[in-house]
Amino acid sequence: MNDALRDYIDGIAPEHRPLFDRVHRLVVEAYPEAAMMLSYQIPTYKVGGRRLFVGVWKHGLSIYGWQRGRESGFVGRHPELKTSKGTVQLRPDDAARISDDELRDLVRAALDG
Repeated sequence: MNDALRDYIDGIAPEHRPLFDRVHRLVVEAYPEAAMMLSYQIPTYKVGGRRLFVGVWKHGLSIYGWQRGRESGFVGRHPELKTSKGTVQLRPDDAARISDDELRDLVRAALDG
């Protein structure tokens, strides 16, 4: 992990760090070979030619990286979440109601080729 990436992660606000750590754990468990880097100034996981971007903002996390309609039905099951083309915003309170299995499916939707 390079210094810029380490600084980004170390700088995550305490109220958002557990959610970031949870998503990170799910990615690494499913894709131990994933390379982690900064891309567009946010942490990015790369597997082959696929990427999953996980940015931490005031609201919580924004997860980007899949083509519209390829998010494994996640958006349809969680209409309460703010979404846009290829992006899901997760607030800590919302994420607390979402299972690891569902988040894992979202990760796979971005990183499976």
